[in-house]
Amino acid sequence: MARFGRWTALAAAAVLMAGCSGGSAEDGSDDGKTDTGASSATSPSRTSSELPASLTSQKLDWGRCKATSDGPAPGGDWQCATVKTPLDWNKPDGETIGLALIRSKSTGGQGERIGSLLFNFGGPGGSGVSMMPSYADITSSLHERYDLVSWDPRGVGASEGVRCRGDKAIQASESVDATPDDAAEETAYLKDAADFGAGCEKAAGKLLAHVSTTDTARDMDLMRQILGDKKTHYFGISYGTELGGVYAHLFPENVGRLVLDAVVDPSADAVGHAKNQARGFQRALDNYLKSTDQDPKEGTQKIVDLLKRIDAKPLPTSSGRELTQTLAITGIVLPLYSEQSWPTLTSALDAADNGDGSELLALADGYNERDASGRYGTTTHSQRVISCLDQKQRPTAEETKKLLPEFRRISPVFGDFLGWDTAGWCHNWPVEGQFDTPEVSAPGADPVLVVGNTGDPATPYEGAKKMADELGDDVGVELTWKGEGHGAYGSGSDCVDSTVNAYLLKGTVPDDGKVCS
Repeated sequence: MARFGRWTALAAAAVLMAGCSGGSAEDGSDDGKTDTGASSATSPSRTSSELPASLTSQKLDWGRCKATSDGPAPGGDWQCATVKTPLDWNKPDGETIGLALIRSKSTGGQGERIGSLLFNFGGPGGSGVSMMPSYADITSSLHERYDLVSWDPRGVGASEGVRCRGDKAIQASESVDATPDDAAEETAYLKDAADFGAGCEKAAGKLLAHVSTTDTARDMDLMRQILGDKKTHYFGISYGTELGGVYAHLFPENVGRLVLDAVVDPSADAVGHAKNQARGFQRALDNYLKSTDQDPKEGTQKIVDLLKRIDAKPLPTSSGRELTQTLAITGIVLPLYSEQSWPTLTSALDAADNGDGSELLALADGYNERDASGRYGTTTHSQRVISCLDQKQRPTAEETKKLLPEFRRISPVFGDFLGWDTAGWCHNWPVEGQFDTPEVSAPGADPVLVVGNTGDPATPYEGAKKMADELGDDVGVELTWKGEGHGAYGSGSDCVDSTVNAYLLKGTVPDDGKVCS
């Protein structure tokens, strides 16, 4: 089972090759929000003088980067290092863990170096160490005046990355129906979810309670100090927008130039987020169907009928594996992340309609990070341990069943999957969730640029205004792109790119509500 939430560079890259959760714990206040989660819930923002010198005076040993499970070592000017950060931010003098960082120093030109520009590419669970080099071409103008810096957040990749089950068990779990039709399938679905959580607890141990978005936001401010930056300059994408909002709330005085692109709605709880995604993916599917001269309602029904046939009898593939309904839905989702991938979806749907599930399976494998040898990546493992620590709302199966009719109305194709996901994702999770929705209000912070895309499938456009509003007056500044795909910057709009670049390079804040079409 994979929640649909990764940013386009993580997801759409797989298309070309293949093929958020909430925020902060309740404290009894009327609005249901506090400024952190449980592991840090009572801790105020700590200034550098309040942290032990063993943390703030670290000298990073930058050296050649090593190959990762996602690819070979980057060449050129990329350097890697490890920074120490507290396992438990309530005990900054206690046990530490190592976070993997990557950077490329500013190339010079177009003015003096501004500082470090931190990137989070979404997930949660995406490896910044693996992603950053491949994103450098898109950010070449920013690279002239910034050191490009990213990292693997705690519980991800080289930063104590969590692997909750082995490859054979992952493949076996793909036969579990994520949209149960009867009591037996429901039992199997919930058992698989509980087994996954138990595997995460065994693999992560005490780290499992310390991988929240709040913990990572505090790590960011420590990195700011160690990198020698007075203010944090940051580019957050998808889940990275939630992380940026939480950071701005905790450390408003340290906010420099923050860009939040493909924005997670901070006002949505777990069920609300799932409804948003159902709405966003159905909207993207409708736009795709229109592009192929199909009536969206008729085209949607055709896909629903195909999925029902696959549910009754999985399709054969050239690999010898079967395409199940769950894998088919995952395969349909992936190309919706990028308009450039829509022709791939057309081909895969045509093949499946003719009885061959090979192309949809390849797309699903791309989303699930399965390579040709049968090895799986761990992004969804990290995604789940982070979001389940963040996420306080956990509907039961019975509560979910009452929600399913509304989910189906929102999206006949994706509604069942995303509805059931609210019950299965954190079912019987070993640690308690921390909040219903993240607190992102940041009074006194410098302006934060919030970029929304009207055709975004994974983080629907409406979330951008919600984020800008919750950041506060004179803080959240909204920029709209009338486009398709997950994320706006680097997606083909000169208007978006030039506006973001002017903000990051010159500090030019656009008019709130500016629209790029």
